[in-house]
Amino acid sequence: MSRKPNILFLMSDEHRADVTGFAGNNVIRTPNLDRLARTGAVFGNAYTPSPICIPGRQSMMAGQFPRTTGCEKYGQDLPPGHMTFSRRLAQYGYQTVVSGKLHHMGSDQMMGWTRRIGGDMQVMPPFIDNRQAEEYAKYDIPPQKWPQEKEVARAGIGRGPCVSHDEYAVQGAIQFIDDYFNSTYYDREQIQPLLLKVSVLQPHYPYLTSEEKFTYYLNRVVPYADEPLFDHPFLSRMPVKAGLHAMEREIRRATAAYYGMIETIDDYFGQVMDALEHVGQNLDDWIIIYTTDHGEMLGQHGVWEKQKFFEASARVPLVIRYPKRFDAGLHISENVNLCDLFATLCELCEVPAPPDLDSRSLVPLLSGDAAGWDNETVSQFGGTNLMIKRDHMKYQYYGPDSPEVLFDLRRDPGETVNFIADPQYAEQAERFRERAGELGFPWE
Repeated sequence: MSRKPNILFLMSDEHRADVTGFAGNNVIRTPNLDRLARTGAVFGNAYTPSPICIPGRQSMMAGQFPRTTGCEKYGQDLPPGHMTFSRRLAQYGYQTVVSGKLHHMGSDQMMGWTRRIGGDMQVMPPFIDNRQAEEYAKYDIPPQKWPQEKEVARAGIGRGPCVSHDEYAVQGAIQFIDDYFNSTYYDREQIQPLLLKVSVLQPHYPYLTSEEKFTYYLNRVVPYADEPLFDHPFLSRMPVKAGLHAMEREIRRATAAYYGMIETIDDYFGQVMDALEHVGQNLDDWIIIYTTDHGEMLGQHGVWEKQKFFEASARVPLVIRYPKRFDAGLHISENVNLCDLFATLCELCEVPAPPDLDSRSLVPLLSGDAAGWDNETVSQFGGTNLMIKRDHMKYQYYGPDSPEVLFDLRRDPGETVNFIADPQYAEQAERFRERAGELGFPWE
């Protein structure tokens, strides 16, 4: 009987696709991710199904777009028992273990994982059965999110709230690895295939890092200062309003801290891989995946955080390494989506994919066969906003009362010009509108 492959799924939060060494950034230090990329496959046009944490993560797990899952906004969750790739692999014999962030808010806090370590297990009030609304009203606290000016101004050296979570998740994963593969007390060999996910919070804001990393990056990074806002009611949201030029130093500090947080997660993932090798695992036998849930604007176009369909927010790093099946050093340029990981894992693990997925197996692309690939990817936000990217064209819909946007990334890679009213693009715009209607976003 041939053994099914073990899987290591590494995931961060809010990591821009262009802040890695393997993406050509010569300032950031990411030796562990670079090693995965050098010996695996890099997807240069991978996109999140939603540029915000909860819908993006749940769509990835479900292999379905937010409109399909019904989880389209922050505070929603997949319904209990919903099919996820962790549940599907568990149905076919896998031990499915996660250490760290999943960001579930509903009553099903496992969603197919057979074991959870650390993490963010919390059922939010709307999902509590027979919740007494009048009692909860006594403890209602207004939203506590700080404005962008304060978030940027406080960036720098410090131990942010993400650090303790991430250290717990990484140490929990390392302890699990030792227990699972060594089991020194009973000396039992593990033959059940394993899906191990290690999911950290960084480089999610607040933008704080160690003194060593901060001082290393402070005068090396090139911050997005004096960036003009894009002329659109949604794409210009969440700016730093207090004078970008005057705040150049603060923006530099926030950027340096962000880079330091990315170096920190790279080190975390190196520790996990070292722990696997320490207990005798050959990583060449494993499927290793690295990705994040969405990017970070980092001041580009004058705005911060995520939610936007700009490349900085919607495009994500994605590396898949499996030397037993695929050549090293692949650079795949086709448009793909994090939803596609569900069908990919099913094919690699010889598990039948369930019906009704929006997921496509990436195995043909990993095998060097792009013929017949539908070169489209989709992202959604908030139940109203839609992005469709086909080839180098990226269309955005924001409801009937807001302007459409059409970018041509080949002609304008910086996403500064809206070509929606250009007669040269009229036919393409109409095709995108028809596709939006098929996806449940009627243009009129």
